[in-house]
Amino acid sequence: MRRRILLLSVGMTTLVVLAFAVPLVILLRSTTANESKDKARYLTESVAYYVGDKNHTNDDITAYLDGLPDHAGRISVRMPDGTTLGDPPPGGVPTPKNMPAGYGDRDGEGDGDGEGKGPPKIGDADYRDVGGGLAVEVSVGTPHGAASVCLYLTGDELYAGVVPRILILVGGSLVVLLLSIAGAELVSRRLARPLEETASTAERLARGDMDARAPTTGPAEVAKVGSALNGLADRIDEVIAVEREAVADLSHRLRTPLTALRLQVEALPDRESAEELNTQVNSLERTLTAVISAARRPQREGRVPHSDAVEVTRQRAAFWEPLFEDQGRELALDLPNVPAAVRSSGEDLGAALDALVENVVAHTPDGTPARITLTRKDGVVRIVVADNGPGIPLGAGERGRSDRGSTGLGLDIARRCAEAAGGTLTLHRNEVVLTLRAVTEPDL
Repeated sequence: MRRRILLLSVGMTTLVVLAFAVPLVILLRSTTANESKDKARYLTESVAYYVGDKNHTNDDITAYLDGLPDHAGRISVRMPDGTTLGDPPPGGVPTPKNMPAGYGDRDGEGDGDGEGKGPPKIGDADYRDVGGGLAVEVSVGTPHGAASVCLYLTGDELYAGVVPRILILVGGSLVVLLLSIAGAELVSRRLARPLEETASTAERLARGDMDARAPTTGPAEVAKVGSALNGLADRIDEVIAVEREAVADLSHRLRTPLTALRLQVEALPDRESAEELNTQVNSLERTLTAVISAARRPQREGRVPHSDAVEVTRQRAAFWEPLFEDQGRELALDLPNVPAAVRSSGEDLGAALDALVENVVAHTPDGTPARITLTRKDGVVRIVVADNGPGIPLGAGERGRSDRGSTGLGLDIARRCAEAAGGTLTLHRNEVVLTLRAVTEPDL
């Protein structure tokens, strides 16, 4: 989220900078060229005034041109007699415009005494493109006729000052981009952090942690989402509590007719039938007790049940060990030395293990050994209950189905325990594999 906001902000800023920078580069290039043209015109006119002085010979003019700075460009003069002085541009210096010999000011206004007083008369500057550069030409009147002064600038000389200006513009653009990145980072943190915390809260709620609450800080829209999620969590919590209390209350109400039924069963004259019915009544009573216990679980161990599968397995094996000894069986355990936390309550996992071990006792001959193996790998806890009996018949995992006289609910209890813990129950010929998702301390 933060990365998307940052990239979007930087991208928009880059577009804005480019939208301003491109026209500015064009403007800087044009401004630099105009400045170079103005300087060239000023220098050309200065040379023209010098050339138009009647006291300067060709040698004086050549020496004057040689003394000009090298970066001023290639300056040349075409004298009235056709002689070219200096470094002419490509194509040479054009023939000067016809101008009257003599002197006067630039507008042709002299003192009229005919003695050649005042500055020489020069024409307007002409510009023409020559060989990728620019030639600036000025005609000047001399005592011997019209001369032409030409200053030629190459393309590099014409735009000589644009590179430093563009570098300054690029530097300013980079500063703006850096500032935009810093601002976008601050804004993204302010926007993304509450959203990330809200998303984390939603994930915790999905895992069953109904105590998780989202922050209500940050931008108004994000705070509104957090408040709505908290309201939803509160409502879910209330609904679950009411539902479980209703189930527990209903179970308690069933105890009264169940007690009456037990008394009627005990009063039956047929003791064999009474004993059989009493067994079923006891099973029903245990089921009601389990329902009440499950319904009241949030008040006892929180909304997210968990337990140590190693310890629960060890306790249930100890519970069944006396019966195994009486039947001449061997119950082997293969457990790790470290705890293996799973998302299942100790009671549910114990009930699932009891159901699997009870199937071994009920459906294998006396003396048949059994083995319980627990392993943890890649975030999964696997509990395998295996025996050397005749094997599990096809379809034994279907709820309520049994081919050996039982209720057929044992494997279904184990399956529901596995699925509630994010795992599965897998049946093989002589073993049942209970797979549970392992949890770490932050998940609890």
